[in-house]
Amino acid sequence: MATVNYSVPDEIRNEFNEAFAGENKSAVIARLMQEAVEERRRQERRQTAIEGLLRLREEMPGLTEEEIREARKEGRP
Repeated sequence: MATVNYSVPDEIRNEFNEAFAGENKSAVIARLMQEAVEERRRQERRQTAIEGLLRLREEMPGLTEEEIREARKEGRP
């Protein structure tokens, strides 16, 4: 198992110690780090998906205002 050393403001350290009093701090930190990694991966997947959608949108033909109006009419009951 690896040891990591990060500096954090005293206020955050104190709040962390209070919030997780009586718990295995190493386990808590490891879980929080894992959650941060998973969140970063979700953000990267979202960004990739957005970029893909934008590329597809650029490839789609544009519609005239008349075509948009007709599509709206057809979609209404």
